[in-house]
Amino acid sequence: MKCFNVIAVVMLSIFVLQSFDAKCQQASVVPSKKTVKDYPHTGEPPMPVVKPILDEPLRDVSICRGGDGSYYLTGTIGPNFMTANEGIKVWRSKDLKNWQPLGLVWSIEKDGTWQKQWTEKNGVKRRAVWAPEIHYMKGNYYIAYCITGLGTGLLKSTSGKAEGPYESVNKPDAPLTKSIDASLFQDDDGSVYFLYGSGYIAKMNNEMTGLVTKPVQLTCVPDSDIEHHHPSRPCTSFNHVGFEGVYLFKRNGRYYLSCAERYYERYHCMTAESDHLMGPYGARYVSVPYAGHNVFFQDDHGQWISTMFGNDPDAPVEKRAALVPIVFDQNGHIKPKL
Repeated sequence: MKCFNVIAVVMLSIFVLQSFDAKCQQASVVPSKKTVKDYPHTGEPPMPVVKPILDEPLRDVSICRGGDGSYYLTGTIGPNFMTANEGIKVWRSKDLKNWQPLGLVWSIEKDGTWQKQWTEKNGVKRRAVWAPEIHYMKGNYYIAYCITGLGTGLLKSTSGKAEGPYESVNKPDAPLTKSIDASLFQDDDGSVYFLYGSGYIAKMNNEMTGLVTKPVQLTCVPDSDIEHHHPSRPCTSFNHVGFEGVYLFKRNGRYYLSCAERYYERYHCMTAESDHLMGPYGARYVSVPYAGHNVFFQDDHGQWISTMFGNDPDAPVEKRAALVPIVFDQNGHIKPKL
């Protein structure tokens, strides 16, 4: 009977995938031209009042609590976010309200090697650090990042302080992976994993200088509604949590995998959960509306918080660093704290 049930589940999954693939091929012929205004009611959880915490334009906001009890913030700096910037800036705060700029802690031109190369896409030249993400682990500060058109990398503070200076720990000195949006996760046993893109994961060596396993993609229960996927590529991977901006954390023995997705054209944070690091992960859901590429962290009172920057005109903030306190409902799912 167990074998029959397994076979039935497999056959049903194949049928769903084949049916959805057919819809995808048909839908991808004409790119969607819809906007958020075409979806007035999408069922997102309600949001509290959200205001910027920095005046400077910023995307892909990352915050961690450091070993000194201070909070450290970074993100993609502008104004030409998508095509060119200097490198990576960091800010420090004691209270998540007042932020002290620590300046440019890593420069493409001054500190880069392979990162200095300009690439071109659709006739536009570009060289920018995207989505730097700061982490405090193993008694030091690390910044995972990506360079437009080249790939991902990892920086380590040579001073043991968040203001650096930073140096590349990749060995050899080359991109760790292709793709974008790098992140780190440390499990309870001390093992560190490198994540990127739409949910790819690989274990790192103890020195964090390279990957010791082949990257694999963490997947969740397939979402077959095309309106829940990025409009220009809605069907390339419909069992992912989102198409970019991966982040992973663990709470009460449960893994929370998040990514950004164009869900009904809104740049939301989508989350799926599992009792095992490598999955399977359950059905994804909108955890923090408009948060998109974000991270989750705890303050010194134990309150969980999501970062956000707002990628949509309808978002509470737009291209500014902001914070959204979150809670976990009776099923352990994330939702904004009102």
